[in-house]
Amino acid sequence: MSTGPSTAAGPPVQSGVNLYPWDVVGDPGCAERIASLGVDRVTLAAAYHTVRALTPHHPDHKVVTAAHSAAYYRIDATRWAGPQRIRPVAAHWAAGSFGQATRALTEAGLEVYGWAVLAHNQRLGTLHPQIAVVNAHGDHYPWALCIANPSVQQYCATLAAEAAGQPGLSGLELESCGWYGFDHLHAHDKTAGVPLSARAALLFSLCFCVHCAEAYHAADADPVLLRAAVRDALDAVFTGHAEDARLDPEAEQAVTRMRTAVAARLRARVLAAVHAERPDLPVLLHSRPDPLATGACPGVAPGELHRVADGPVLPCNVRSAQALESVHAHVGAGRRVVATVSAVRGLGADTDDLPQWCADLVAAGAAELRVYHAGLASRADLAAIRATVARTAG
Repeated sequence: MSTGPSTAAGPPVQSGVNLYPWDVVGDPGCAERIASLGVDRVTLAAAYHTVRALTPHHPDHKVVTAAHSAAYYRIDATRWAGPQRIRPVAAHWAAGSFGQATRALTEAGLEVYGWAVLAHNQRLGTLHPQIAVVNAHGDHYPWALCIANPSVQQYCATLAAEAAGQPGLSGLELESCGWYGFDHLHAHDKTAGVPLSARAALLFSLCFCVHCAEAYHAADADPVLLRAAVRDALDAVFTGHAEDARLDPEAEQAVTRMRTAVAARLRARVLAAVHAERPDLPVLLHSRPDPLATGACPGVAPGELHRVADGPVLPCNVRSAQALESVHAHVGAGRRVVATVSAVRGLGADTDDLPQWCADLVAAGAAELRVYHAGLASRADLAAIRATVARTAG
């Protein structure tokens, strides 16, 4: 266990917790229970992916199954009128619950940040396979929308703006605002037979749809030759003839140019739409500082992120030097840096170490802690959250 410094002598550290709308709606004690943790705000799911979630404190249900990606607010049909081919669907199992939950939480004195998942949407990728990532072998990833596709960019921007326009919000957090790839916590995953290094996982996440082909051309790469090279490199790993997948340096540079340029266009479009809707609304991006990272927290170079958004929400669920380095990479004058930590022991959290781990993250430069996830947490987990917040708040 680290013996890092206490945060008591430093500036106040803000804190928040994640919740789903169904954690709040129908539970008259939820808002006060969350407020009693001492946190400043709640990050509340406004548009979320498929999930099966335990609700241990709810008086009327103990499990909620979100059968597909959906919006938890009232969708404005006029925003999605016209030639738009893809659009969100309402969560029939919790229709309109976002607004109800927001009101209950704000009445308890808590700020509410909307939490919108953008490029991770298995329902849309299944209904419209032409908008999903296509790997070098021709396999579709329906859970991963290809952000080089103009329809996907329009969808993400419209969804983010619609989420930002919901009443009562004090901020917005955007998840998967960038490239999504192969890694995905899927129902009954059977994908671990061949371990993939970070480099191989990136190659297995590259998309070769028609829109990506155009983007590779713009990055001075031949998409046909690049696809063949990626496929050959991965096949050597899958067949056991190589331990890692590698491209030549020129191809790697082209991939980097293409991926970072497309992701930057998406962020610019999404943030412009949000700011047009709510110029005053703080916007945080779930991200990692490696520009080529994929997934729920896609890569954005720290300098670029702070030019377009108010700050990152960094995944720091597991104690590691890498997590501390990711926080430190973002530190700068006036920069807002949020570190997400896990407090659910059943999901692998070390709640005994949680107060010290959070102290270490604050010492590294985190100005705010986001604790995942107060709706899933047991009574003992909630006690650990309360103790951690009390310590870091000084």
